[in-house]
Amino acid sequence: MEASSENAVVAALQQQRRFPIRAESAASTAAGRSWIAALATRRASLSREELAGFTRELATMLGAGQDLDRTLRYAIDGAASRRVATAAQRIRERIRGGSTLTAALAEDTGSFPRLYVALVRAGEAGGSLAETLRRLAALIERERILAARVQSAMLYPAVLAAAMIGSIVLLLTTVLPQFVPFFRENGVALPLSTRLLLDVGAITAAAWPWVVAATIVGALGLKRLLRRPGTRLVTHRTVLRLPVVGGLVRHVLAARFTRTLGSLLTNGVPLLTALNIARDTLGNAVAVAAVATATEAARRGARFTQTLAQAGVFPARTMHLLQLGEDTAQLGELALRAADIHDEEVRLRLDRLVSLLVPTITIVMGIAVAAIVASLFMAMLSLNDLVN
Repeated sequence: MEASSENAVVAALQQQRRFPIRAESAASTAAGRSWIAALATRRASLSREELAGFTRELATMLGAGQDLDRTLRYAIDGAASRRVATAAQRIRERIRGGSTLTAALAEDTGSFPRLYVALVRAGEAGGSLAETLRRLAALIERERILAARVQSAMLYPAVLAAAMIGSIVLLLTTVLPQFVPFFRENGVALPLSTRLLLDVGAITAAAWPWVVAATIVGALGLKRLLRRPGTRLVTHRTVLRLPVVGGLVRHVLAARFTRTLGSLLTNGVPLLTALNIARDTLGNAVAVAAVATATEAARRGARFTQTLAQAGVFPARTMHLLQLGEDTAQLGELALRAADIHDEEVRLRLDRLVSLLVPTITIVMGIAVAAIVASLFMAMLSLNDLVN
């Protein structure tokens, strides 16, 4: 059962004259699985691209008047990968066993998230499953494009930074030490800067396995530390306050929140349920806490947009459009319009960030190489003075 808390589950079951002994969240139950089972589930889960293609095929077949069983059989036969065929086969077997499409999808939480299940439930209840699936495929595709845009934009600066670090390490550990015997044979006292660079190169050449091991251990420790709510909250708040990156992250969160909220509301999902689902898609602890507080305000009958605006997480344009939608009873439509605006803003800010990072990395690399070459030239000048 989907609910805001364990107590809400117990209360709902008691109203049905049922008396539960214990209620546990799906997250706490899943936490008890071994890492092997979790890894197997992750490998069997559908990617965003596979999920979008599968959803689009279902929407096309259902829109053409085919029944659900024949649609799933077509999806199995024309699956783009083994994972898609396996997932479609599982869903078909559950439906043929008497389950609804919503119930069959809800059992595969790794492949079909809460947003997906909620929209399908609304489409089944409203008799517009094909149209709902078409919108859902478009939503997944937009989310995939947004994530791919961020990753591809950061790829070139990351490769450039790796090339810079590799070049500097190569100069310090391989190129510069080759001149040391030449200077020693001629009795030249090396300048202080050259000796420092040689010491750094020697330490790097001798300790690089330990540096790699320390980096891996540090990354794992940081990942484990970020699992703590307090540390994660402080880290995410710090990220939002960064000069350039913080604004980009705010717009990414705003695009994700408004698109999810608008898609749910336009398909007939209630506001409180839509807010809970949209909150789970954010991934930022500060934004999650802000949406949770706004959801609680909406549950009490207050305006959730006013509470959300006070948190100051999302840009002012987002809150203006959401408040306008709440005033005019067009919250879903204006939320989707806000999502389009933020998608374009993310694209512009990514281009600006890349245009800032690339010359910065190039300049830093040039300064580092120039410093190494200058130290070598100073040693050469010392040799020239000795000869004179």
